[in-house]
Amino acid sequence: MTEIFDQLRENLILALIIGCEIGFWFFLLAGLVARYPLRSPKVGGVLLLCTPLVDVVLLVVTVFDLRTGGEATWPHAAAAIYLGLTLGFGHSMMRWADQRFQHRFAGGPPPVRPPKYGRAKVRYEWKQFGRFAIAWLISAVIMGGLVFFVSTPAQTEVLWKVALPVMTGTGVAWFVLGPFLTTIRPPRPRRGARETYVA
Repeated sequence: MTEIFDQLRENLILALIIGCEIGFWFFLLAGLVARYPLRSPKVGGVLLLCTPLVDVVLLVVTVFDLRTGGEATWPHAAAAIYLGLTLGFGHSMMRWADQRFQHRFAGGPPPVRPPKYGRAKVRYEWKQFGRFAIAWLISAVIMGGLVFFVSTPAQTEVLWKVALPVMTGTGVAWFVLGPFLTTIRPPRPRRGARETYVA
């Protein structure tokens, strides 16, 4: 445990990524608690609006670290990927949590589960892959900005030689195993099962 804390102290970006992840869930849960159990939608709205600020802080610190001569390491790459994934999937994650809090504390309808069969499943898989594509694009733009506008290609080699290819490979695998296979062979619903669709 001591070694882990020592590594975090030595690597500001890694510690900040962990802190941002904690901060994201803190503001999300605090906002939903204020909105539903505490019946204070204005306070809840303010807390929920703070979730994007966590990403802004991470981006600013990453840029500052590279601008001051730091060499990009895998935590810098992880920061760019984290920012992309948060912006790509953050809204759907917030909606997922909001549905459950609304159902539990405000008498809202039961949360809609992802579809398992038919055309609804195909649409759902394409929607999820679309979110990943947005996350990939945001991460690629951030990495490109760090390479060409903040630092130098030599200092940021890990970004475009390791991080971006890994994320691209993940996207290709996701496409093949997700929307592509589901489209050419959609799962058939069981007899009497109803198709649903999650936006």
